[in-house]
Amino acid sequence: MVGCCSVSLHDGGATVSSLWRRLGLRHAAAPECRVQPHLPFPVHLVGRGCDAEAPPLLKGYLRLGAQLMGPPAWDPDFGCADLPLLLRLEDVPARYQRHFWGGRPA
Repeated sequence: MVGCCSVSLHDGGATVSSLWRRLGLRHAAAPECRVQPHLPFPVHLVGRGCDAEAPPLLKGYLRLGAQLMGPPAWDPDFGCADLPLLLRLEDVPARYQRHFWGGRPA
């Protein structure tokens, strides 16, 4: 499954920049699954002083085994940045497979 997690830019982008710096390495998708945004959010221009906590939705996706496919895309119309995510069903931990699919393989 492919999707995204939107992060508000109400703080000027400090949260999404912090998340990308911290999670972009630990939860990166394989190189052949990576993407580049058409309109990247300029994470390199936002200060490094913030150590933001991931929003609940992103935490949940990462717990399920989702991986970040690339840097955040800037969505100026909605005032957010979107982190592209990949969730391969075979990577979902067994306990969540039992919860969602009753133990049957995805």
